[in-house]
Amino acid sequence: MVLLIHRSASELVKVKRGDKIIETSSNINVVFWELAQKYPEEIIGWCEESLEDELNVEVWPSIFHHDRIIASYAFKTIFLPRAIGYVDQLPFINVPRDVKYPSWLMSSDVGGIKGKTLLQFKSLFSKIKDFGYLLNAIAKLGQQNSLFCYSDPALIKLDEKIKELKCIASTTQLFSFVYQHYNSFWTSILFWCFIYYEKKIPIFSYLLAFFNKKRFKSEIDLSEVHSYSVLNLEEGVNLDIIIPTIGRSQYLLKVLEDLSIQTLLPERVIIIEQNPEKESISELSFLYDKKWPFEIVHQFIHKTGACSARNIALNEVKAKWIFFADDDIRLNYDLLETAFIEINKYNISALNMNCKQEEQKTVFHKIKQWGAFGSGTAIVSSEFALQCRFSEIYEYGFGEDTDFGLQLRAKGADVIYHPDVQITHLKAERGGFRGMPEMPWEESGLTPKPSPTMMVLVKSHFNLWMQRGYKVSLFLKFYNKQPIKNPVVYLKSMKKRWKLSEYWASEKLKQIYK
Repeated sequence: MVLLIHRSASELVKVKRGDKIIETSSNINVVFWELAQKYPEEIIGWCEESLEDELNVEVWPSIFHHDRIIASYAFKTIFLPRAIGYVDQLPFINVPRDVKYPSWLMSSDVGGIKGKTLLQFKSLFSKIKDFGYLLNAIAKLGQQNSLFCYSDPALIKLDEKIKELKCIASTTQLFSFVYQHYNSFWTSILFWCFIYYEKKIPIFSYLLAFFNKKRFKSEIDLSEVHSYSVLNLEEGVNLDIIIPTIGRSQYLLKVLEDLSIQTLLPERVIIIEQNPEKESISELSFLYDKKWPFEIVHQFIHKTGACSARNIALNEVKAKWIFFADDDIRLNYDLLETAFIEINKYNISALNMNCKQEEQKTVFHKIKQWGAFGSGTAIVSSEFALQCRFSEIYEYGFGEDTDFGLQLRAKGADVIYHPDVQITHLKAERGGFRGMPEMPWEESGLTPKPSPTMMVLVKSHFNLWMQRGYKVSLFLKFYNKQPIKNPVVYLKSMKKRWKLSEYWASEKLKQIYK
């Protein structure tokens, strides 16, 4: 490892390789690129001088266990302010500090990246003069191009954390960063949020941002960067599959037939069959009439709801891996084997597969850290999944997948999307929701916006800046999708609908926690 030691991310103190001091120039960014060029096979690390003796160097090889990783930890400072939440509401923004967490938000306090990986960004970013800006630009663009980005407290030995992190970026740098790395629409959203919420008018920062070069859709090719993890998973795969189903017996049969011919067979398939009619009987006689090459665990319940069904199934899990599956998918014969080859390759804890309808084209063509989670298309380590549950507050609404994914990340898992591990989604008509209750807000005459379950998600997982940004962008995006074209009337209507959503969200929270 080569270590770049600096003072306040602006002054280079020294460069060490092992116990040897390396003579370099004094410009921290220039030296950063020079070290990557000279030592492409080594980790190019950085740390603030006060943290030099606190580095947990013994575990760095396991942190950077393959070459497509950049990791840092904000002990004292973070570059971008929390106002970035005005324009970004993905999970990578609201970072807990006590667990390894997927985030492109980089700190100059301590971190590292493999030299040859860093070099892939040189042609785009070699002219950036601010070290903190550079690290965040690399990670933000890199995450969309198969770079795995983390906040990892294991980088240093210190347990006590500084309570309030100091944000380094100026308002001008924030606006420039947003313009460069997001759709231009978000630069104006940021400006509006500063005016409305911060009571500031940063007109100079806003206008100056448009003189920067866009990096929003820039491509970085990391295909030649070695990505095989040095961390060895246990040999052999121990997998349970959980499937909630309701009124789709013929679709479910096809799923089981696809599973029965897999080159890598699951141990058990846990099926939670739902039918709200008290006198009804199971429609799944084929579970018992046919011989299956795996154990079938079948529960028939007179209650609907995918959240509760999946929770029942989670209580039955015994394996080290769980495939959360839908009852209307089709699988290639080698899907599970292919999935675990990729899981082993990158040491993945949660794999989100590429789920498409038959004629649908792939939208995202690169493996990457995923901002979502698919509860019908994911393979997850039981180590993390069994610490989580699908909150029934989201039953019959929206948000349960996102909530579960956020729970996984908070436990230290990372959700990875892989374009080449594909499932076909038949998108069968609902065989269920026959017992779906009528929601109380449906009788109010005014539809809450967003849905109360989405409001629960926003209030539960978004920080203040993310909540405000979500509200502003929702109001703007929904305008063209509704009939009210008078902006004043529309704004009054949306404020009422937002408050109604907040009310029912709080009522749902009362119900679930009473």
